[in-house]
Amino acid sequence: MLHIVEPAERAPGPKQVTRAQGKLLQLRSLARNRSAVSAHSRYGLLWGDSPAMAALFDAIERVAPTAATVLIVGESGTGKELVARTLHDKSARRDGPFVAINCGAIPANLIEAELFGHERGSFTGATKAHRGHFERANGGTIFLDEISEMPLDLQVRLLRVLETGTFFRVGGAAEIPTDARIVAATNLDPNQAIAENACART
Repeated sequence: MLHIVEPAERAPGPKQVTRAQGKLLQLRSLARNRSAVSAHSRYGLLWGDSPAMAALFDAIERVAPTAATVLIVGESGTGKELVARTLHDKSARRDGPFVAINCGAIPANLIEAELFGHERGSFTGATKAHRGHFERANGGTIFLDEISEMPLDLQVRLLRVLETGTFFRVGGAAEIPTDARIVAATNLDPNQAIAENACART
């Protein structure tokens, strides 16, 4: 089964950049079918007419126009990136970049620099400054696939980005603002991942 985990409620704020905190509602209901979404037609990049797909389309319809950070949960091969892309295409950020990263495919010693960039001379081989994925996703959406494969300490740093909307390049002293919506995905149950220390507790 593939579903979206979204904030159940959140206080309004000027940035609407949400740390994935407080209550999370797992959308398991298969009965919803709003008039704005037809389960019998193509919805973005997705197709399907089952009750499960109707519930998924309904979730995307509700979440896409917001600035909420989203976690997509589903087994490998169920189309999590297609859901993320559809969320992006249905949002106000549709004309901005969509940057997808497979966290499990990047070596642990390189992922921080890949996400946040680095300054010249910050480590051996850093011969010039490098813009990371967050800078390239500015104004759009960054999709962090298999986020549970990301080192736990880097997940904690990611939570700070969610809280403040800023980050530092590796080796940098200047705080850089980001306007990228974060959509993450995992093939693990979130509660189980937290219990096994595969995901940071928010």
